[in-house]
Amino acid sequence: MDATELARLQFALLAAVHFLFVLLTLGLGPVVAIFNTRWARAKDHRALVFENATRFWGQIYLVNYALGIAAGIVLELQFGLHFPGLLDVAGEVFGAPLAVETLVAFFVESTLLGLWVFGWHLFPRALHAAIFWAVVLTGYVSAFVVMVANGFLRNPLGFVLEGPPDAQVARITDIGALITNPAALLSSLHVVGACLMAGGFVLVGVSAWHLRRTGGGFRLPTGPDEDLWRHSMRAGIWTGVVGVLFAQAFGYAQFEYFDAGGAVEGNVAIGVLLEIMMRTADLVFLGALVLPFLLIAGAMFRMRGRRALYATLTVLLPLPFVVAIGGWLVRELGRQPWIIQGVLRVDEVTSDQSSRAVLGSLVLLVGLMVMLAALDWWVLGRLARAGTSRLVLGAEAGDVLRDDGASADVLLRFGAVPVGGAAGASSGTAGAPGDEPEAAR
Repeated sequence: MDATELARLQFALLAAVHFLFVLLTLGLGPVVAIFNTRWARAKDHRALVFENATRFWGQIYLVNYALGIAAGIVLELQFGLHFPGLLDVAGEVFGAPLAVETLVAFFVESTLLGLWVFGWHLFPRALHAAIFWAVVLTGYVSAFVVMVANGFLRNPLGFVLEGPPDAQVARITDIGALITNPAALLSSLHVVGACLMAGGFVLVGVSAWHLRRTGGGFRLPTGPDEDLWRHSMRAGIWTGVVGVLFAQAFGYAQFEYFDAGGAVEGNVAIGVLLEIMMRTADLVFLGALVLPFLLIAGAMFRMRGRRALYATLTVLLPLPFVVAIGGWLVRELGRQPWIIQGVLRVDEVTSDQSSRAVLGSLVLLVGLMVMLAALDWWVLGRLARAGTSRLVLGAEAGDVLRDDGASADVLLRFGAVPVGGAAGASSGTAGAPGDEPEAAR
């Protein structure tokens, strides 16, 4: 492979892995915000359930967000290393949205998220929930401006090339056309659907795993922990349904400008991948139509054979991430050999580095990105399996951690520790059925 092909491969791998972080961050954000809001509004025993749901899914969100930021920094190195010509020619048009994204994500969004994390016991619940809604909003704004930049590459509008033929520079002439570019608008809504679908699958998969362990018999599981997983299951199903509808509708809506640009014309591999994507999306759509009916009267949590259903839903957890990567490949590979469709070719903007140098950076950066992704999923897996026994986010300063990592404060509220405190747990005594705190009943 020559240097240009290696540079393309490196960017494809880096962007694909980074996209996995984005999917989960944007997909979980609205769900955490809804649980946070329900906790702020709850006045009865459900307050504990919604608080712990906020803390549990908030931890998953925070770990993925933090490692996703690191992965994004690795991705941005790509442009300067191997595609300097893109910024030389289209830096004003392509770089402007990315600069806005940096300001929004690294300053506004991160600051708000810090206020949410460290202001857990300082702000009123309503204000605390509102801060996280602002985090979610800035996250989606950040994603949109990235799609504006990407949409310009796919369907360049609102610009003009100025200067001599051998040193032309793109200038913005119509900011409205740049923002309302169908390659940006339709793709943004399609990405929103993909993110919500991914977040929904994660909620459903993790909740199904826990419900299979705690409610495998023919009885309805009871207790705050099981309530949390049932609420999470419902939230995941509805989030997934909304995501599937968005992804389907706006995915098919993109075909008009994709075909006009020749995205799939003459490329058999992309056509086959697109066909697989469409058939898989149709099957997911059918599943999304069925699952909500199983929520009627709690049928999903009572019916015989639910252990098999829970096992299936757990196994399907990675599906939206695989489908999303396939969709990204269809979109980006179809533009080749153009880096800006019909304006600038990839081989015209790549650096003059040797193939060996590009291969070295590929191994180094892709290895680093894969390491971040592996660390992310390893930590998330441990947190997901631990459930509510390792709720660190939002813990009171005086909470005592047991040897197995469980918070005595949390265990107390769940009725697993006598009212007298953690000392009872260490002495082996158990509280009587009527001794649990009022909130845990």
